[in-house]
Amino acid sequence: MSENGPLVDPADLPEWMRTLVKRTADLDPGHFGWPKDPPPASARPAAVLILLGEGERGPEVLLLRRADGLNSHPGQVAFPGGSLDDVDSGPVEAALREAVEEVGVRLDGIRPVATLPELHVPHSGFRVTPVLAHWTRPSPVAPVDPGETAAVARVPISWLTDPENRVRVRLTSGFAGPAFLVPGMLVWGFTGGLLAGLLELAGWSRSWDRSDVRGLDEAWHAAEEADDIGLGRS
Repeated sequence: MSENGPLVDPADLPEWMRTLVKRTADLDPGHFGWPKDPPPASARPAAVLILLGEGERGPEVLLLRRADGLNSHPGQVAFPGGSLDDVDSGPVEAALREAVEEVGVRLDGIRPVATLPELHVPHSGFRVTPVLAHWTRPSPVAPVDPGETAAVARVPISWLTDPENRVRVRLTSGFAGPAFLVPGMLVWGFTGGLLAGLLELAGWSRSWDRSDVRGLDEAWHAAEEADDIGLGRS
């Protein structure tokens, strides 16, 4: 088996997931806009869980908003995840453990289905392995520690692919990356880039106005003003 790719036979998955899982084979970080060079050995290993399930509005993904009082990435939207601990056998176990610790998911309803290439995040010093999982039996989720997690939401893929909810955010460095306007949540940065690449990989992405570039504060305001869509939010 390659370093990343399917962990299960895609034919055993719901039809809407099969193309995505098949295409994880032999990917390189370039698909997500990251350099193809491997992360430096000094980068700390970490993992995030991209948990996909089915809700009333079709396929959806689990996202969380970090607490505003954190020293690292306060208020940012992310996938559950964190650094690998000594107790973890690898990225899959780390991603699952972090999801339990952060949002209280039940592991007996989660099936890991693929891993994506390691992505180096220079400003935080991590090399992150995204773990793709099927939420076979969704369970209630909520912030376990409000000091770390401010909110949790199950966001419909149809909302994320709606061109009206997609923009690019320009940072002070001048770099502009993909972002998503979710009510009360601006998805940008590492998570925005990873999510955008995932939608492309699955064939879910729709044409959108890439010339709509906004400052971070403006984009946050737009997300806060977005109509509530009845998210499964806790």
